[in-house]
Amino acid sequence: MPHLQAFDPSSLKWHEQTSTLSLALPEPFRYEQNIGYLSRSTNECLFVVDNSSIYKLLFIGDNLALIAVHSEDDVVLHIQIIHYTGASLTSTVRENIARYVWEWFDLGTDLTSLYEMKDPILRQVTEEFRGLRLMGIPDLFEAMSWGIIGQQINLAFAYTLKRRLVETFGTSLEWEGRTFWAFPTPERIAALTTEDLTALQFTGKKAEYLIGVANLMAQGALSKAGLLAMSDFLAMEKELLRIRGIGPWTANYVLMRCLRNPAAFPLADVGLHNALKHVLGLEAKPSLEEIRQLAEGWRGWEAYATFYLWRVLY
Repeated sequence: MPHLQAFDPSSLKWHEQTSTLSLALPEPFRYEQNIGYLSRSTNECLFVVDNSSIYKLLFIGDNLALIAVHSEDDVVLHIQIIHYTGASLTSTVRENIARYVWEWFDLGTDLTSLYEMKDPILRQVTEEFRGLRLMGIPDLFEAMSWGIIGQQINLAFAYTLKRRLVETFGTSLEWEGRTFWAFPTPERIAALTTEDLTALQFTGKKAEYLIGVANLMAQGALSKAGLLAMSDFLAMEKELLRIRGIGPWTANYVLMRCLRNPAAFPLADVGLHNALKHVLGLEAKPSLEEIRQLAEGWRGWEAYATFYLWRVLY
């Protein structure tokens, strides 16, 4: 099983003159691999990749922080705080920003045993994408929404729906002629009607699912902290599956991208099937039973194996 290192605020370096935080990067890490993954869609609306920097708008409590992330040497990750709407950049605010980036880039996972595994499929993709981290979605509501949006549609249309949702109900910040967006809060979506979302081309069912999850989170009945407190993979999966509109694929997607459970495995994922067909040179996609057998060689790293295989296609 992967070793997880907790975020250590004392490791942060703060550069007052440039309003920049510095995070030491684990090995292996290749910034080029990670920015390549983040650049895969020209229709992404929640961050901007420009001149090797990643610009992102974050909610820090009730305030907004616009940050720019970059690395020149794969040794240190720099987080410049371009604009903050709060009264002052306290050490707590800086730590919360750094913690978000730490989670986003999955910097706490020790990849050593992944790269030492002898499985031929894993060996192929880890050599090709060495230093790629399982880029996450630290915000639970965003992760669950993205999972619901992506159900049974192609990736391009999923990005279109996400953009419509964000630009209609999200929060924006104008900076130097460019608009940056933060994902809508659960409270904002909980206040909508299904007609508000079907007007954006959401299906009626997806509109109901999204508003339902938003209500659970707005009421405090569902939280990231509450799920993580369960610690056991099956318990977390069972809790997610109790939610209307959340099936095994969406539950495992959230466990993988947000809750960071290494055993998460969206077995029915079409992208995974197509990637295996490509990597193995098959004429047809493998069956679910064949995938289960292949995945025996990934035990303990199913989430990372899936993510690396997705990267073959996207």
